Amino acid sequence: MTLSEINIYPIKSTRGIPLRSAHVERRGIQFDRRWMLVDVSGVFISQRDVPRLALISTLLGGDAFTVNAPGMQSLLLPKTLSSSTSISAQVWEDMVRVIPAGSVADEWFSEFLGLACRLVYMPDDTLRPVEPEFASTSDIVSLADAFPLLLISQPSLDDLNERLAVPVPMNRFRPNLVVNGCGAFDEDRWKGIRIGDILLRVVKPCSRCVTTTVDQATGIQGKEPLVTLSQYRKFNGKVCFGQNVIPENDAVVNIGDRVEIIS
Repeated sequence: MTLSEINIYPIKSTRGIPLRSAHVERRGIQFDRRWMLVDVSGVFISQRDVPRLALISTLLGGDAFTVNAPGMQSLLLPKTLSSSTSISAQVWEDMVRVIPAGSVADEWFSEFLGLACRLVYMPDDTLRPVEPEFASTSDIVSLADAFPLLLISQPSLDDLNERLAVPVPMNRFRPNLVVNGCGAFDEDRWKGIRIGDILLRVVKPCSRCVTTTVDQATGIQGKEPLVTLSQYRKFNGKVCFGQNVIPENDAVVNIGDRVEIIS
């Protein structure tokens, strides 16, 4: 088995960036989901309610990200942000301390999305714990929904696409890591794996939502693949596809790295 894809999503719920190599940290891949859009109440915004977020792309440059969207001029964002000014933002049940990006960014995103919103950044000293039921007290996560990393196998997607009238790409599921060379849904049985030099705990199946029905190229929402998945991937009332994983150490991963099952 080998690692076949690495993806990051610098701004939560916007289009991903494929990488050849990445540094995995305690809270996930470096730069992954450290930025987030919030509404006027400080609650996170996602494709679940705003599918148009799929049209916002981010390019990784030397010292900055370049953000683009149809009909908009490019917006530059620093890779990191530091300030003595901070606010609280809500990600599901968690309240996290974040730094506002400022009026220029806020106006850019508000104009494109057609709703009042703010862009915020999670600084290094904001430590958001992973849900204790699935993690140790030292495990932390970025502004991702709940876990540092999402892993899916390519054969699992191939199995799904054989059941669909119109196949869907892997980006519908927004994984960080994709592995190949195993059987469909083999990842359901893994507890511990090694990818290159990184050790990973496989802790929880990923329950899927309507974001999987949003075409990431057009921002148009449909019904598949959620309808088909619900027919054979429903467990305890939730549709599951992929596995949430937690890194045990910091290391660099590369496309083509060997994937080993530890337990």
